[in-house]
Amino acid sequence: MIANKIKIQPEVLEAVVIRFVGDSGDGMQLTGTQFSDTSAMFGNDIATFPNYPAEIRAPQGSLYGVSGFQVHIGSVEVSTPGDSVDLLVAMNPAALKTNLYALKPGHTLIVDSDSFTKKNLDKAEYSTNPLEDGSLENYRVIEVDMTSLTKEALKDVEGLDNKTISRSKNMFSLGIVYWMYDRSKDHTIDFFNQKFKDKPNLVEANTRVLNAGYYYAETLELIPNSYTISPAKMPSGTYRIIMGNTATAWGFLAAAEKSGLELFLGSYPITPATDILHELVKHKHFGVKAFQAEDEIAGVTSAIGAAFAGDLAITTTSGPGLALKGEAIGLAIMTELPLVVVNVQRGGPSTGLPTKTEQSDLLQAMYGRNGESPVIVIAASTPANCFNFAYEAARLALEHMTPVILLTDGYIANGSAPWKIKTVAEMPNIKTNKITQVKENWHPYDRDEKTLARNWAIPGTPGLEHRIGGLEKDAVTGNISYEPLNHETMIAIRAEKIERVKFNIPDLETEFASEGDLLVIGWGGTYGSLHSAVKQINDEGYKNIGYAHFNYINPMPKNTAAILSKFKKIVVCELNSGQFASILKTKHSQFYFLQFNKVQGLPFANNDLIQKFKELV
Repeated sequence: MIANKIKIQPEVLEAVVIRFVGDSGDGMQLTGTQFSDTSAMFGNDIATFPNYPAEIRAPQGSLYGVSGFQVHIGSVEVSTPGDSVDLLVAMNPAALKTNLYALKPGHTLIVDSDSFTKKNLDKAEYSTNPLEDGSLENYRVIEVDMTSLTKEALKDVEGLDNKTISRSKNMFSLGIVYWMYDRSKDHTIDFFNQKFKDKPNLVEANTRVLNAGYYYAETLELIPNSYTISPAKMPSGTYRIIMGNTATAWGFLAAAEKSGLELFLGSYPITPATDILHELVKHKHFGVKAFQAEDEIAGVTSAIGAAFAGDLAITTTSGPGLALKGEAIGLAIMTELPLVVVNVQRGGPSTGLPTKTEQSDLLQAMYGRNGESPVIVIAASTPANCFNFAYEAARLALEHMTPVILLTDGYIANGSAPWKIKTVAEMPNIKTNKITQVKENWHPYDRDEKTLARNWAIPGTPGLEHRIGGLEKDAVTGNISYEPLNHETMIAIRAEKIERVKFNIPDLETEFASEGDLLVIGWGGTYGSLHSAVKQINDEGYKNIGYAHFNYINPMPKNTAAILSKFKKIVVCELNSGQFASILKTKHSQFYFLQFNKVQGLPFANNDLIQKFKELV
């Protein structure tokens, strides 16, 4: 018989990493999101990493059908979702087999023991039951009959079928974890009331199971006490937890408001970029025009049409879609229209790993078009600053009258973190090149002397009629020109226009050391892992290691060479086979660049990075 325990004061921890794993239908993403949101409301710093299969619904119990959600919460700075796991919640044998490697020895494993049937063990390719064969003796295993206890909690709730009852067990596991880490259930119960407001039986069912898990943990002797993580110390302000794709969408909304333009999105759904379309569709009251096109080419060309008509025009995609958009991006380069192309990178080539992260589209963004066709390329680096760089992509496109490719990736697009809410007044001004009145001796390719950006004349404005299209233009009149020297002149102008962007972006900065033995270089979504690793190695006494992170790829910040010259060794870390390193070698050939690469569909692990950096120094 298990005796009721008296709740004692929770043990205070600085940080904890928790991973929820189960079948793709077990609700692990919802479970992890609820725990993350609750912890964010408590004031913890947070980083999350959803990891789910590409199949819409893989066979139940299969190894490749496992869906997971990892969350790292702390009272200290949290830059990554974490490497090793303090608590693993596994809803079936397949989830256990594919994720046990991440659990620290001696730490806690919670399993739904009801799911460890002969059939499920066979699907997970277990020859013996790991709950019985001694293979888990290095962990603190808590076996819970979650399915049975969920059914017992819901036996008298009307209107529920067996499938609905069984799927509620994720809330039982969430209740246990809420008790273990001293979290309130109130936010999740409010979520039930909002989500199922027209289905009171589902509100009751989920609330009952959540409470059942919570109070079960309270009486479980295998959990000696609960833990708590104090609120993190952050700059004052109003925060919310935000996913990268949502932050990207909101950055464009802010840019449209600041520039005084209507926002147009022409897009075709593709993993992992589709949520940007989903989010912007919700905001028609802000003047958003969201068009779900029949294919990628229609998406980008509709956006070019919107740019021609005077809108802030964007199109969103992932790697395969960027390939299809290449010809149209060339059209936007030739016509010199402002266009933002968002590429949420995923594993490739072809369909590749559609739900996994990678940085392998960089060279495609830089060079994946015919002819001499340079564009601005920038990259976001955290879920929260996807907002900043969406806004920045819009600003640069409008001020320089050229396409901008904004690179994010599946890791930061689907991950979440606290974001300090900004007011529009806090954001940089956006200057457009629109002209609405005819000037004497006006020509469509008159340019700003500083930026070389051409006029943006809106169709239908009397006196501003002009030609536009994909054929080469006369440098002044904009009429079609096949004249060889004019073509060379226009090629040089379009290239120089991109090069001058370096005077309109921030200088490159280093963290931890401004000179020394080793400079670690990263770009895009690897920021959290690299920042965390360099910070840890500095805390261990390696004070001559600096870190430089590139958000501006083309052009690079104007002080790049000056920064590189201050370090004896340089290592470029990226989730590809060395694409940014190859660009650096081309543009800064006077320096020698070492490489550290990973192409596994997963982010860097801190321990691997730290080991590599120590080897280099």
